[in-house]
Amino acid sequence: MVPLLLLVLLCPTGALGLGLVPPFEQHGFLDFSLDDVPALGPGDEDEASGLFPTSGAPDLGLDELGLPPPSGHCPFGCHCHLRVVQCSDLGLKEVPKDLPPDTTLLDLQNNFISELRADAFKGLEHLYALVLVNNRLSRVDPKAWTPLRRLQKLYLSRNLLTRVPAPLPPALVELRIHDNKIRRVPKAVFHGLHQMNCIEMGGNPLENSGFEPGAFDGLQLNYLRISEAQLTGVPKDLPETLTELHLDHNQIQAIELEDLKRYSKLTRLGLGHNRVRGVENGSLSFLPLLRELHLEHNKLQRVPPGLPNLRHLQVVYLHANNISAVGPHDFCPPGFGVKRSPYHGISLFGNPLPAWEVPPAAFRCVSAPLAVQFGNYRK
Repeated sequence: MVPLLLLVLLCPTGALGLGLVPPFEQHGFLDFSLDDVPALGPGDEDEASGLFPTSGAPDLGLDELGLPPPSGHCPFGCHCHLRVVQCSDLGLKEVPKDLPPDTTLLDLQNNFISELRADAFKGLEHLYALVLVNNRLSRVDPKAWTPLRRLQKLYLSRNLLTRVPAPLPPALVELRIHDNKIRRVPKAVFHGLHQMNCIEMGGNPLENSGFEPGAFDGLQLNYLRISEAQLTGVPKDLPETLTELHLDHNQIQAIELEDLKRYSKLTRLGLGHNRVRGVENGSLSFLPLLRELHLEHNKLQRVPPGLPNLRHLQVVYLHANNISAVGPHDFCPPGFGVKRSPYHGISLFGNPLPAWEVPPAAFRCVSAPLAVQFGNYRK
């Protein structure tokens, strides 16, 4: 019997942590959420980490959602429990043909599947989540997704795909396709995916020129990660709805005035592990809602201008740069100016910065002295 597991929300939209969210890694079965909630109201974000809301709503069963009764059949070698079919680590070379028609979650990770044929998922109209991480997929028939009208979560990471396998299922909410061989994202590849809010496509050899104009047209994304790629600048044609944008581990060399102009809803921006030498004055003014900024492991020689004007900014990572001085107004508003949210974390270690030369007033808008880190503290 497969144990009942706790599910973790992968596309964060609620409270922000202090660490940069890493690319998705499937360490164990069901390492993701089944948040079957079409719309969240204020304060409901934290409840979207399970199969159904945990409060303020009746405890619905799967039968009440219009699903058929559980099937008694299970493919050879797989484990089946509560409409969850786990067929990982079996050396499979193709999708099993005798899958129960009531399956809502299918785990096929860590196999040797190289192709998805047109009839691969025939009859699985109730499938909600599909995990194909760490296979050898290089070809997907355009009709393979046709039966999956209710599929919301699709994980294709660590395969050999050279393109996004469109047309994708129309109800898709989350796509994880990092660590493939995708070099080009054509125009309208995500056409019609009106519910999509999360895409992870890092670890692909994508350059800025690989994104055709209009590639993301129509998407209302909240979360996008294009890390560990070959970007030399911030892409300028991404969805304006983004609240999180992660471009870490690229080759970005500068943040220019026009780079962030269309992303005014960002609350978290990840630019760590790049080659950024400077942030043009006024660039950050387009991000009035920003709460967390990652610029660690770059080549900055000064604190980015404009931080004091970001009234909601709480966390700034600037460690491992070339910053040699901090002025009294680099982080906090001058005079009697007040930040709406005090800083909870500022990292400055790994810079040629003598801590004793920094004026104490530079951190007058920090919540606590230990929130500023000049070095690694060892016990």
